[in-house]
Amino acid sequence: MKLTPERIKRYAKDIGISVEELQSFVGLGRQKVYQAGDYLFHESAPRRWFGIVMEGKVDLLSGLSGRHVSVGCLGEGAIINESILMDELAHSVSGVAVGEVKIWTIGRDVVMDFREAHPEVYYRMVSRAARRIGARLRETTSRFANSEQMRVEVTGFRREHDSLGDREISNSHYFGIQTSRAVDNFPFSGIRLSHYQHFVNALALVKKAAAVANAELGALDPEISKAIVQACDRIIAGEFHQHFVVDVVQGGAGTSTNMNANEVIANVALEILGHRKGEYEFVHPNDHVNCSQSTNDAYPTAVKLAVVASLKETLSALKVLRKSFEAKAVEFDDVIKMGRTENQDAVPMTLGQEFSAYAVMVGDGIRRLERASGDLCVINMGATAIGTGLNSPPGYAELCTKRLSEFSGVELELAGNLVEATQDAADFAVMSGALKTAALQISKICNDLRWASSGPRCGLNEINLPPLQPGSSIMPGKVNPVMPEVVNQICYQIIGSDLTVSMAAEASEFELNMAEPIIAYNLLSTLMLLKNAAIALSTRCIDGITANRERCADYVKNSIGIVTALNPVLGYERSASIAKEALKTGRSVYDLAMEKGWMTKEQLDDLLQPQKMANPLMPDGVTEPDE
Repeated sequence: MKLTPERIKRYAKDIGISVEELQSFVGLGRQKVYQAGDYLFHESAPRRWFGIVMEGKVDLLSGLSGRHVSVGCLGEGAIINESILMDELAHSVSGVAVGEVKIWTIGRDVVMDFREAHPEVYYRMVSRAARRIGARLRETTSRFANSEQMRVEVTGFRREHDSLGDREISNSHYFGIQTSRAVDNFPFSGIRLSHYQHFVNALALVKKAAAVANAELGALDPEISKAIVQACDRIIAGEFHQHFVVDVVQGGAGTSTNMNANEVIANVALEILGHRKGEYEFVHPNDHVNCSQSTNDAYPTAVKLAVVASLKETLSALKVLRKSFEAKAVEFDDVIKMGRTENQDAVPMTLGQEFSAYAVMVGDGIRRLERASGDLCVINMGATAIGTGLNSPPGYAELCTKRLSEFSGVELELAGNLVEATQDAADFAVMSGALKTAALQISKICNDLRWASSGPRCGLNEINLPPLQPGSSIMPGKVNPVMPEVVNQICYQIIGSDLTVSMAAEASEFELNMAEPIIAYNLLSTLMLLKNAAIALSTRCIDGITANRERCADYVKNSIGIVTALNPVLGYERSASIAKEALKTGRSVYDLAMEKGWMTKEQLDDLLQPQKMANPLMPDGVTEPDE
């Protein structure tokens, strides 16, 4: 796909400049291709480029805390990140590719250079961008003002009954009596099911698959099944999430969550069929929506689907972080510095080698998480209460699993032993362990970043972190490494969450694990935290790191650690005596070795080359290839 003259002419009109002017601008850019589900940019991250959608669509999503709202979609010819022309504010939404997307991108630095070279053209583009943004704001305001979902109409109450008695439920609520009781009983975290969009969608997917399988096997009336499927589809599309109100931290092994889903779906289905909420003789939360199911198979299956969906976003963010470290490894490839072991001088290396190691650590975390994700694709749908399949028709488990795979787009597998799968939470523990390991590695990296940037006058000061905010209310000029600090703390939280998941997985007794709600809460929260931490660390810290090359070189020059390179010629004892004398007198290793006459100048110059010590296995006369 190329920028043809026809496209240039159309885009020039949209942007408000001549064809010739646009050609001079876009000639500075290049095409980038994104695959379905790829993030073009992340909410809260700095804007890095100006772009034009050449082919495909980009979904704009708002939300960092477990729930996304689609606020728009960009198609062919749409301008992306035009705000970069006017300010330095971060992205207010995330951009996700819908299918393959081709974008013509022009980097921020190039845009700024164009501003200096062609100010008249640039500010005409700014004027047009401001008008377009203003028009979008008016359209958005109108949409919110006219949105039916923004208004809650209370039209009275209905009376519902369960085995414990009766309750009045507002007709504005799609949940019912059992959900109402659960809201009273579990006022703990303040975090409702609706906070986790993927979890709500996963519950709807499970209920949809069950309804279809039951209808195919003759266990559910086709008209009722159809209404349940339509209700689930509307939930998956983003409707009714506000009615998933139960606290995620709850007793009952997830029964309250399951009933919240059953009641909402039943009441939506009732309205689809022309009935009123609460007329459960037509569509019942238990008899119909929960047909051939138990909380003990529907709930853990939904949790697994939600974790797998959330993990995709977290992996995308970790890949951004890995890419940032890889870029810095190349940039710092020629920066010689001292390596350190146990916080003591070791031997020389390059700063690029250090950042390359960080990239590998993040990559290891990605690999472990991907491997753990596969285990979560083994589910126990059809197990019902304890794994025996009581109250489900023959063939239901296999068919429901097949339909759930089709609807979710996840390749799922029915567990070989449903009794084991219903009580064993080991797969959740493995995922939590992989998250903990990734957090351990990232936290170690953040420790290094804080130490390497310490100072600026009285610390190591080998690197500079981007200054993000003033660091003290009493010490003028102080700037703290706030991004590594907060990511350290997030990692501590993830590590602590793993202990909770481990204890909860161990809490399984006989045929059921009652502690799966706290497992779900910790896994979904941890994935959200790690995703947001990776993006913030990458875009607000790593990408902006610079090296203090002279400081790094001085440490190598004045280090006693370089004496290690003399071991093969002088032996350990004589090398140690030089090190001891250098430390005592403050003189250099080089001068002392020369003075003692143990080596020639040529030998010393060869052995003590910092580049050679950093790459000792490289043949003489060979330099590292450019990346």
